[in-house]
Amino acid sequence: MDWVRTINHAIEYMEAHLTDEVTLADVARQVNLSTFHFQRAFSLLTDMSPAEYLRKRRLSQAAAELVSGDAKVIDIAMKYGYDSPESFTKAFTRFHGVSPMQAKKGSPIQFMNRFTVRITIEGGCIMEYTVEKWEAMDLLVHAKEFNPETSEKEIPAFWDEYYASEEYRKIPGYLGLCAQEKDGSNTFRYGIGCKASEVEGVPEGFEIIHLPEYTWAIFKCVGPMPDAIQATWERIYKEWLPVSDYELIPDYDIENYLPGDPSSRDYVSEICIPVKRK
Repeated sequence: MDWVRTINHAIEYMEAHLTDEVTLADVARQVNLSTFHFQRAFSLLTDMSPAEYLRKRRLSQAAAELVSGDAKVIDIAMKYGYDSPESFTKAFTRFHGVSPMQAKKGSPIQFMNRFTVRITIEGGCIMEYTVEKWEAMDLLVHAKEFNPETSEKEIPAFWDEYYASEEYRKIPGYLGLCAQEKDGSNTFRYGIGCKASEVEGVPEGFEIIHLPEYTWAIFKCVGPMPDAIQATWERIYKEWLPVSDYELIPDYDIENYLPGDPSSRDYVSEICIPVKRK
């Protein structure tokens, strides 16, 4: 998959539907991705979530129309999907720093232009990774549903909850498993656990997830959590995937937290993603 072209296609679709009711799932379907993988790719390549992009572009276009014409605030509010002039005014003022009426009277506004994603070649930082073929395996995990738009903050808190529980601490939780959503759901499952072969039975609150045989790209992450692993995810999408001979298989991915102090500068963890030759 050409991730740059895919995200630019998504941007084209969002731009064509700024005045329509568009969900994250709608845009993801246009580029044949799950909502999870679309949210992740878009956010990592643009440093902005799809929802934030839509909101800022709509408020930018709304301000331009207010300033350049005689349109009423209520008409612009309804055009760009707000339920009332009050909710529009609140969002408008938060973004522009002035109210719609102040903007119409000449107060300066902010304007965010349409994005175009391109590959840029920057300094030669080396990414350490290996490519290995793994047999099918079963993982034993305690899992819950997450929203792609809020998961970056919620998943670290989920790890804290896991280790705060006496029951869960009995299971060696060193793997973080992300399973893309099925059947068009707007959520995905993230589980904490280990290989099922390391534990007898299935303890309460856990489940077994079967991973098929895949070729995996395994990336080394060095540094304190969660910053190091989040930074490596960003580099995978911005630097590795656009130029690699491999492409991502949008299915499961694994974060492997090795023994050590996760707050240490030299702590080592791994990101494992299923891939295939382009």
